[in-house]
Amino acid sequence: MEGRWFQKEDRWKDRALCLQHRLRDRFRVVVDQHRRRHRSSGYVSSATQPWLQRFRHFRSQTLATSSTLYRKRVSKEFDTEEDSVLTQILQAVAVPVIGNVCHVFMHGLNHVQIYGGEKLQQGLLNRPDKTPLITVSNHIASMDDPLVIAALLPKSLLLDARNLRWTLCATDRCFRNPLTSAFFKCVKVLPVSRGEGIYQKGMDVAIAKLNRGGWVHIFPEGSRSRDGGSTMGSIKRGAARLILDADNAPMVIPFVHAGMQEMMPVGASFPRVGKTVTVLVGDPIDFKDVRDLEQDNTVPRGNLYDVVSTRIGDRLIKLKAQLDKLLQVQTDDVVQHFDDNNDNNSNKQDHEEYFKVESSYKGFGIDLMGFAARGLFVNQKMKEHVVEGGISIRPLPLRAWNSFWRQLLHNNDNGVASLYVVGGHLRLLRP
Repeated sequence: MEGRWFQKEDRWKDRALCLQHRLRDRFRVVVDQHRRRHRSSGYVSSATQPWLQRFRHFRSQTLATSSTLYRKRVSKEFDTEEDSVLTQILQAVAVPVIGNVCHVFMHGLNHVQIYGGEKLQQGLLNRPDKTPLITVSNHIASMDDPLVIAALLPKSLLLDARNLRWTLCATDRCFRNPLTSAFFKCVKVLPVSRGEGIYQKGMDVAIAKLNRGGWVHIFPEGSRSRDGGSTMGSIKRGAARLILDADNAPMVIPFVHAGMQEMMPVGASFPRVGKTVTVLVGDPIDFKDVRDLEQDNTVPRGNLYDVVSTRIGDRLIKLKAQLDKLLQVQTDDVVQHFDDNNDNNSNKQDHEEYFKVESSYKGFGIDLMGFAARGLFVNQKMKEHVVEGGISIRPLPLRAWNSFWRQLLHNNDNGVASLYVVGGHLRLLRP
C-alpha cells in the first residue's frame, strides 16, 4: 500500500510540474505576441518602417565610408622626437652588421639566384631627388626580411644604414617585451597593431619616412602565406595608403621570391643552410593616373585604395607566374644536363673535377675557417657556370657538396686526412 501511495504522489507531482511549464510557456507566448503587435500596430509605425531602414542603410554605407577613408596628411617631422641620437647611433651600427651577416649567410651557406636585381639598385641609388621608394613582395617565411633584402643588395650598400629600408612588423610578433622592442627599433622596424586599420600611428610614421625620401618595404598581403608561397593572398589597403598619402609620388618596385619555405619552414626557430632561393625583381609600377584621380573629390577614397591594391596584386601574380616558369625551365635543363653527363664518362669526370676542392688536414688541428672558405669558393664557382640560351644552368648545391665529400674520401685513400659527415656531424678521418 505504501509503495502505491508513493507512486501516486510522484505521479501528481509530475502532472503539476508539467502544468506549470505549460502555463509559463503560454504566458511567454502571449507576452511576445502582445509586444510584437504593439510595435507593428498603427499607421505611424508602418509608415516610418521603410524610412528607418533607408536611414540605417545610408548611415552604414555612405557615412561610414566617408568618415573612415580619407587622406591623412603626415608631416615630415612627425616622428623626429622618437629618433634620438642614441637610437640613430645604434641603428648605424646594428643595421650594417646584421645586413652583412644575412648577406654572407645567404650567399655563403646557401645559393641565391637573382634576376633583375639591377632594377632595385638603380631605384635605390639613381631615383630622382626627394622621391621615396616603396618595395612590395610576397611573404613566405618569418625571415623574408632581412634575409631576402640583404641578398639583393651588394655589401657596399649594406654599410649605409641611413638609406636602407624601413619595414613594418606586427606588435604581437616583434614588440612583445621591452628587449625585443628595443632590438627591432634599432634595426629600423616600425610597429603596427593588427585590427587597428590603416590610419594607426605605425602607418603614419612610415609615411613620414617616405616624405623625407626614405625607403619603406611592406608585405601587401599583411601576413605570411598559408600554403608555402604557392599562391598570392589578397592585397590589403595598407600599401595603397602609403602610395596615395605620401607627399611625393613614390617609386614602387615589386619582387617575388621562392625557396624561403624550405630555408625557414613553419615552426622552425633558425634558418637552414644548403638551400636555393630565387628572386625575380620586376619593373616599377606606375600609379600616376590614380594619384591624378585623387584630385577629383567625386571618386570615393575606397575605390582609389582598391585600384592600387588590385594593380599591386596583378603585378605580383604575373611575377610569380614568371618565376615558377623560370624555375621549371631550370629544373628541366639541369636534369637534362646531368643525364647527358651520365651518358658520357669523360664529361662526368670533368664535372667532378670542376667542383673538386682539395682539403688536407694533417695531425689533430682542424682549420674550420678554411673549410668554410672552401665552401664559399664552391658557391662562387656555381654562380659563374656556363650560360646557354640566356638561362644560367647551375648544378644543384646538393650535388656539389656530394662531389666535395667524394673528393675528400678519395684523398683519404692517398694517405691524407679528410673530413666527412656522419649523422649530420663533421668527423675527422685519418689514414
